[in-house]
Amino acid sequence: MSGTPGNITDMRAALLTSSALAAAFLSPSAVSPAPAAAPPLSWPLPAGRACSGVPSDFDGDGRADLAVAAPYATVGGHARAGSVTVLYGMRTERRLTQDGPGVPGEAEAGDAFGSALAAGDFDGDRCADLAVGVSEEDRAGSGADGRGAVHLFRGSPDGLRPGAVLDAGDLGRRRGPDRFGAALASGDLDGDGDDELVIGIPGLGGGGVGVHGLKGRKPYVVTQDSGWVDQAERVTDQFGAVLATGDFDGDGRDEIAAGAPADTILKNGQGSVTVLDVRRRKAVQLTQDSPWVTGRAEAWDAFGAALAVGDFNADGRDDLAVGVPGEGLTANQRAMDYGDGTVVTVYGARDGLQTANSEAWSQRGLKGRPRYFDRFGAALAAGDFNGDGDDELAIGVPGENAVQVLAGTRSGGLTKKNDLLITGGGGDFGAALAAVPGRSLVIAAPRAGRLTLLRGGVREGAYPGLRRAAATTFATAAGDTLFGYAITRSGS
Repeated sequence: MSGTPGNITDMRAALLTSSALAAAFLSPSAVSPAPAAAPPLSWPLPAGRACSGVPSDFDGDGRADLAVAAPYATVGGHARAGSVTVLYGMRTERRLTQDGPGVPGEAEAGDAFGSALAAGDFDGDRCADLAVGVSEEDRAGSGADGRGAVHLFRGSPDGLRPGAVLDAGDLGRRRGPDRFGAALASGDLDGDGDDELVIGIPGLGGGGVGVHGLKGRKPYVVTQDSGWVDQAERVTDQFGAVLATGDFDGDGRDEIAAGAPADTILKNGQGSVTVLDVRRRKAVQLTQDSPWVTGRAEAWDAFGAALAVGDFNADGRDDLAVGVPGEGLTANQRAMDYGDGTVVTVYGARDGLQTANSEAWSQRGLKGRPRYFDRFGAALAAGDFNGDGDDELAIGVPGENAVQVLAGTRSGGLTKKNDLLITGGGGDFGAALAAVPGRSLVIAAPRAGRLTLLRGGVREGAYPGLRRAAATTFATAAGDTLFGYAITRSGS
């Protein structure tokens, strides 16, 4: 219950609220120079080559690629214009910016290109595409929120190529200081085999969620005020500030989980998550006051500040992990403290997510010790790190510069048995996470501009799979760029 909406999850919360606030969290340290500018993107496609269909494979060579955002990178002399580094095959670096060849628009100071990322096959050609959020595009002035935009880059056998730019007008809304593109996700919402793009618009009234590419439907926006959602809307809620997709009922179509970490229902900033089934036009709101959810909603808990989707019990239906990094566990905690943090998991079933099977996790029952600045649950990622068919859950604890990993099991989902605590070397290690193919986890320390790779190994049962001794630093940039602020996930 500690903290304030702007402080709860450090740098990530700062950009969720306003790009100007994140300056307070920057470090002057640097690890190595930022990657060099990318060579021109190839155009057109070479004849006779096809894409692989592998998730996050932007160049069709059968290997997953990784996109890493540095939203505060200087581009063309413009501070905090932002860039995205694409690691083809997790090795070869290419840099995307708004000043790149063929990219519409231009880099400007404070744009924060890379404030959000999502990979998915949006056009059905079996090549992964990349969506890049530019949430602070077109700001009215210094310290103001941006109108925002989303740049699309199309995958091809020669890598990513510039595509269209979307803004609120493309979804039937008036353009305003709404931070369009502050969150992104991809998922097959209509079951037609290709992905739709889900766009967070947290500054639109109390927030909004854009849906682009749905079969038979023009792009549109869902808000708390939408008739089939039917929630009270407050301008501070930040509905859509965090997004994820998953098939929670096993019907072959994904639903949207939309976090509103500053949602005020009974308590200021307690937070909520709304599961949106856009085909059936059904909405279910989850809070810490929902039946059978352990704990209770308190001021500034920020329930929904991070989300991850995985199948933790291998039943064929996706489950949802919800970060609550502002949860206070330490006695005599002060009102402005960050929060020890907890994570709530809710399991999928035939009728969707069921809170009767929910669990709450904190360092009270795991390795480590909860402290009022840990922000346990500020970042989340799910992946099958031990290769046994069920997913594990990685939990970022950036205040402790650590990551906690829980094993999944077929006998009941996540377990604390053999839980793994991985510590890093500072820089908010654990502030962003991504599961990648090959049973691996990428951990970002954005204030140090450093990415760490942990590889897993095959071992069935209640084992996290990841090997702490195998951790390697594989990409770095200047610390003041926030390199690693956002990372694409495998989409598995």
